Amino acid sequence: MTTARRTDLIRLPAGSEDLRDLPLTRPSVPDPDRLASDIAVILASGVLTNGPYVQQLERAAAERLRVRHCVAVSSCTAGLMLVLRASDLSGDVVVPSFTFAATAHAVAWNALRPVFADVDEETLTLAPGAVERSLGVRTSAILATHLYGAPCDVEGLADLASSHGIRLFFDAAHAFGSLHQGMPVGAFGDAEVFSLSPTKLLVAGEGGIISTNDDLLAERCRIGRDYANPGDYDCQFVGLNARMSEIHAATALATLDSLEDRVLYRNALAARYRERLREVPGIGFARVREGDRSTFKDFTITVEADDFGVDASGLAGGLEAVGVQTRRYYDPPVHAMRAYRSLGVRGPLPTTERLAPKVLSLPIWSEMPRGAVDRVADSIERIHHNVAG
Repeated sequence: MTTARRTDLIRLPAGSEDLRDLPLTRPSVPDPDRLASDIAVILASGVLTNGPYVQQLERAAAERLRVRHCVAVSSCTAGLMLVLRASDLSGDVVVPSFTFAATAHAVAWNALRPVFADVDEETLTLAPGAVERSLGVRTSAILATHLYGAPCDVEGLADLASSHGIRLFFDAAHAFGSLHQGMPVGAFGDAEVFSLSPTKLLVAGEGGIISTNDDLLAERCRIGRDYANPGDYDCQFVGLNARMSEIHAATALATLDSLEDRVLYRNALAARYRERLREVPGIGFARVREGDRSTFKDFTITVEADDFGVDASGLAGGLEAVGVQTRRYYDPPVHAMRAYRSLGVRGPLPTTERLAPKVLSLPIWSEMPRGAVDRVADSIERIHHNVAG
């Protein structure tokens, strides 16, 4: 019996009506009264950008992340573009292919060449050994991703960057609230860049934060977010408009105070998912390194079709049939996307190519009822029994 999609064998489990319309994620909305008051102040002031709320957010974020500088920007993608531009790089930048496309987009937009490297089998984050094999004479930087909110191998990548005299940056889009060996993600490498979009734990509506202990890099990013205009309209380099609005900053400030509670709650949901699904044949999990803490921006499983009875795509279809929304983060991997196929790949990416078809992200959000985890797990178990029985 084939173990492909097998959607013909997937039936709605009994009692599945209460699973209708369970979303993959739902943004955490701050106290509307507080936010409305802040917005009224902003509108009355006539200062909609480059104002006190952005500055307050930058100070609060820097204190929480234990860094000297935070620079608020319009998006994480814009922040990644800025740190690369402000660093005067040339040639190649090593990136994972198992990541959101924006990681590589920021490289390509700077007329740099993304060189894709493989990920670790257990954590799915960029593997230092694979990075080392991808380094060449044109390599000027490494851009790694803290995937799903789990910190990657910070020390291994830092050692590589230091020994080869290249820069190290982190796409920390998922990781505001993550910890590496007790330290907040944000102070590692030359700079880290966070996302504040609606699917994240710290929400601005849209926005990003660059964190760094590099004084010169921070100053260039501040100037760069305003076209690289230092104030006299004599632009220092080719910057862009990446300013965060005051209203977005106020929204982020309103969600910052309760961030720790949301991180802890998502970790509890993730622990419950693992407890419920660990005995289901064919279901695996990405490992968070001992001593680290993930935000669990996403909770992602892997599906071994031969053991489970259906592949990840088929399981997604079965869950959709009972109203459970899922996503295939990240299939296809970036190097296989039409935008990047012409680049080719310097070396094989066996782990990325083997695992990408097997991943499936399940619903998780900061106010999701704990019982929803059990209902999703019940559906996964029933689908397994239906297709494997």
